Amino acid sequence: MRRTTACLLLATALACPPLAAQDPGKASPEQVAAMQAYQRAATPGPAHAGLAMTVGDYTVSIKSWSTPGAEPTVDTGTATRRMLLDGRVVAEELRASMGGQAFNGFGLTGFDNVSGKYWSTWNDSMGTGLTVAEGACDAAARCTMQAHWNDPVTRQRTEARLAIRWESPSVEVFEMYAAGPDGKEMKMMEMTYPRK
Repeated sequence: MRRTTACLLLATALACPPLAAQDPGKASPEQVAAMQAYQRAATPGPAHAGLAMTVGDYTVSIKSWSTPGAEPTVDTGTATRRMLLDGRVVAEELRASMGGQAFNGFGLTGFDNVSGKYWSTWNDSMGTGLTVAEGACDAAARCTMQAHWNDPVTRQRTEARLAIRWESPSVEVFEMYAAGPDGKEMKMMEMTYPRK
């Protein structure tokens, strides 16, 4: 993974410095357009400012369901969110318990100026894989994302719908829906984040 990333960065570096180093008057229209496109892609905007508003420390209540209609298991924890990459990405570190075991997670959330979509990644101590999600948010900061990861039992790609909303300026609610035992969508998890 690091080698692939390094190769991509090297390829970008080899392509872009000649554009940046050139006198704008000597660059071709195509080169100028390419540099402007890269600059637009890299510049944080209103969506990133909105993400920055989620920075802070939270207590977390976690409800989990294994079957539809069952009583959820309830666990608690704490989360810290901070901005990375000069205001481009939010990082979340979660420390909690789940089913009597320590549950630690790390996620990144951002907005891609190129696709116009929000994205998220998640890793935690209950696996070694990666959950990847992408979707949209409305003006009220209600977000819907489609997520996928590799299921450890079936070893197949599993998909889920994520719903995020703010009940107040200081309380976020995250919900995850996926196929239940009968194949129909059910709520699998709800995490409530009151800001400390």
